[in-house]
Amino acid sequence: MLNFKKKTIFNKNLVEEESYFSNKVLAVWGSPSSGKTTVACQIAKYLSSKKKNVLLLLCDMTAPMLPCICPKNMYESNHSLGSIIAGIKITENLVKQNLNLLKNNNYLGILGLLKGENEYFYPSYNDKQAKELINILREMFDCVIIDCSSYIVNDILSAVSLMESDDVLRLVNCDLKSISYLSSQLPLLKDNKWDSEKQYKIANNIKTNQASEMIEEVMGNVAFKLPYSQEIENLWLEGNILKDLCLKDSRVFKKEIEKICKEVFYC
Repeated sequence: MLNFKKKTIFNKNLVEEESYFSNKVLAVWGSPSSGKTTVACQIAKYLSSKKKNVLLLLCDMTAPMLPCICPKNMYESNHSLGSIIAGIKITENLVKQNLNLLKNNNYLGILGLLKGENEYFYPSYNDKQAKELINILREMFDCVIIDCSSYIVNDILSAVSLMESDDVLRLVNCDLKSISYLSSQLPLLKDNKWDSEKQYKIANNIKTNQASEMIEEVMGNVAFKLPYSQEIENLWLEGNILKDLCLKDSRVFKKEIEKICKEVFYC
């Protein structure tokens, strides 16, 4: 059993700075390379900076994201999501035993597959186990941010996350292929109680002079527009997207992330 620090994600008896929705689950989904992981990480980082107890769940089992978001030496532990979803019964203790904590952030826990693992590395699981995991995370944490895989047909955890979450951020890049991909996937969700009212459409990686107005016209109402940032791209290439954004070209992106958090999580 891990010896968790005081005043961390497992201590909920803290004075809240602001009013917010407690035990809320947000799924981040979109077309391939639309910036899902980056946006999910930045939202989780922002909420944890407000001393909210946050869990970041990385669903991708084809290309595990855990090794991509920050250097290995930044983690206090090295556990795999696979050890949880392969369990006969998912419990709070099982989650705690396999949770990855960061050395520099006492309010953010992370679950994901380790480098070298894939969907066949562990015994198969079903939608019941996926629902159990999400329900337990909802009870354990103030905010749960789920970075879903784009390919929901073969990804049970991502598909269930989209159904069970309170809200969904639906990301697209400003190109027709990205929009076409999402249009092809949405019919797969309609027979599974997909609630289109709970989704926020977001245009991401908008570059200067790009035809974002045309994309918005094709998509319908766009709730948020996230600009392209060279700094974010560099951090992604470095595998350190949880690092603080400090350059000028990231200012608008940071403000939009703050707006998203206040819209989705705050009363």
